[in-house]
Amino acid sequence: MAKKEEKTNVMRILDSAKIPYHSHSYADTDALSGTEVADVLGQSYEQVFKTLVTVGKSGEHYVFVIPVDKELDLKKAASSAGEKSIAMVKSKELLGLTGYIHGGCSPIGMKKQFRTFFDETAELFDTIFFSAGKIGYQVEISPSDLEKILGFEYSDLT
Repeated sequence: MAKKEEKTNVMRILDSAKIPYHSHSYADTDALSGTEVADVLGQSYEQVFKTLVTVGKSGEHYVFVIPVDKELDLKKAASSAGEKSIAMVKSKELLGLTGYIHGGCSPIGMKKQFRTFFDETAELFDTIFFSAGKIGYQVEISPSDLEKILGFEYSDLT
């Protein structure tokens, strides 16, 4: 009997909204970093995205989703969000704030929906990959389908 595919909360949210996606598992590997995940999935670093949670000087939280091989430019991020400055949220604060742990954070299904920005390069691809909300799982989805369920803005973030 075939092993039933494990569904993450992100996948259940996409299923209930009837948003098409493909799930990918790398749970049987020891890939940790975003670039290692992209390598295991056989995808380009530009097409696989990581989710970063930040806090602005105002105290508001923001989510930035950027290619796995890039660093978030905090000045560009602050400008996009209309903040004087932005800092990364500490790993220990992530679970309580989002419901996700470091390495398994997804822009979909956070405890509270924060203002979200995707790097403008996401628009270049028919599909993009990002965490399915659990370490070892990714979802592949078209940015246009993602817009139907997640309010986000495109911006130059790296």
